[in-house]
Amino acid sequence: MAVESCLTGVPRVGMGFDAHRFARDARPLWLACLQWEGTGIEGDSDGDVAAHALIDALLSAAGLGDIGTLFGVGGDSAGAGQHGGPMLERTVAVLHQHHVMPVNASVVLIGNRPRIGSRRMEAERMMSQAVGCPVALSATTTDGMGFTGTGEGIAAMATVMVTIAEQ
Repeated sequence: MAVESCLTGVPRVGMGFDAHRFARDARPLWLACLQWEGTGIEGDSDGDVAAHALIDALLSAAGLGDIGTLFGVGGDSAGAGQHGGPMLERTVAVLHQHHVMPVNASVVLIGNRPRIGSRRMEAERMMSQAVGCPVALSATTTDGMGFTGTGEGIAAMATVMVTIAEQ
């Protein structure tokens, strides 16, 4: 009996984390599947730490590795130059191929900027559409400590629940 068969209908939880420094050039800032005002985030893709942490959480819950497993690493990887939304959609398509269905997710941003309050609902809607389940978004600072506190970068953590559908 396959592991998936044993776990049909049983909720599984995955966690993800991502961190990037802010770019020194004038690239656009993409975060939580939205473009924001301000300096962008370094990365092979758009640097969207919220989307990347959520991808890692989804793949972890499904037992399918991490973002590097799916998209590769580096400037010539499958994720290079992509935005977080399409990367999330591709991830969910892979989950569906394995009969894994996202149930809900939570993402917390860690950093001083951008302030997400005025666009939280819009970001939640965009991520929820990409994943196909409710995604909650929150944010915090580190009170001046570490690379996020000094404004050098931004990080995100995500937790997701999935179920294995009957095959």
